[in-house]
Amino acid sequence: MPLHEQRRAIANAEAAPRPALSPKRKVLEGEGNELRMNDPSAFDIPGCTLTLNASLRERTTFRVPARAARLIEVARSDALPQLFARDELARDDILVLGGGSNMLFTHDWPGTVVAMATRGVDIAEDRGDNAIVRCAAGENWNDFVHWALAQGFAGLENLALIPGCVGAAPIQNIGAYGVEVKEFINAVEVYDRRTRSIEHLSRDQCAFAYRDSLFKREPGRYVITQVNFLLPRTHALRIDYAGVREELAAMQVATPDARAVARAVVRLRMRKLPDPVVVGNAGSFFKNPVVESTKADALGAKHPDLPRWQVSDMLAKLSAAWLIESCNFKGLREKDAGVSNQHALVLINYGNATGAQIWALAQRIQHAVVERFGVLLEPEPIVV
Repeated sequence: MPLHEQRRAIANAEAAPRPALSPKRKVLEGEGNELRMNDPSAFDIPGCTLTLNASLRERTTFRVPARAARLIEVARSDALPQLFARDELARDDILVLGGGSNMLFTHDWPGTVVAMATRGVDIAEDRGDNAIVRCAAGENWNDFVHWALAQGFAGLENLALIPGCVGAAPIQNIGAYGVEVKEFINAVEVYDRRTRSIEHLSRDQCAFAYRDSLFKREPGRYVITQVNFLLPRTHALRIDYAGVREELAAMQVATPDARAVARAVVRLRMRKLPDPVVVGNAGSFFKNPVVESTKADALGAKHPDLPRWQVSDMLAKLSAAWLIESCNFKGLREKDAGVSNQHALVLINYGNATGAQIWALAQRIQHAVVERFGVLLEPEPIVV
């Protein structure tokens, strides 16, 4: 994208309403078989609970102050057709929330937040060399990775310690240390709000891309209820990415297996990335930008230490962390919003930052990188 177009893209993003929220509505009062949105005691859908004026601070890893007019927790996926059949939700602003590890609230949410709290993991089909494993959307991702390893499955070890829930993994097509989750997804079970039905989408139908998917491109349409994984019992280890082999050597592991790789990845992540339990963050805030190879070559000639990886004959990926650090943002702190001194890709809430303050800092970083390198950084988290 030419530099003038990238500048225009940032300007348009700032000019556009963010978040695109409708004015706050009066509390809805249902009649007959309608759900009474102003009375949790009258909320009678099995497996669902309603809270009014609910705090969202502890429901995202950024832990910024935000509230939802209504919060509905869903513990049973079979309740979704009945829930979304209610007229009130058809008229309301709906936001589906999982573990909150990829979400930044810049405002209160004036409508309804639907939080998936479903649980359950089981082996649906054992094929010997591999198996279809079903996991509910509300399960913790890191717990699931370690469950799979304990069952003798391989492949997910490079994705250990990524925060969030299983249902969020396909949305972002999470990835780390040379592995993306799409490689092990067989199908995703969803409630399609457009067709009002539970459907199973194959891996191809999910249209996975780098930190992207059908679910991210059609926000609000699908509620992920379950992910079906195809997990092998033997899988070639990937240990040549970002210091994994060196970490294994430091652990004195001569013949690594999947569990050893997971331990190495956990050690690397704990050392290089701030723990969201300790300090609010959502991991990498920006994607590594993919640019035309000619542009990457030109930047590499001017900046020989810029890390870059060839994606195809025409495209190359650049290190967003290097670009940000080169603009002197690493370790920057403005009140309680800042950039981690451990990793330039991680934006931090040191305690009392608002989402708007963090987003303003992110936009400053975007501007600086465009001005110096002519490259637009795209956020990884959903900003609302």
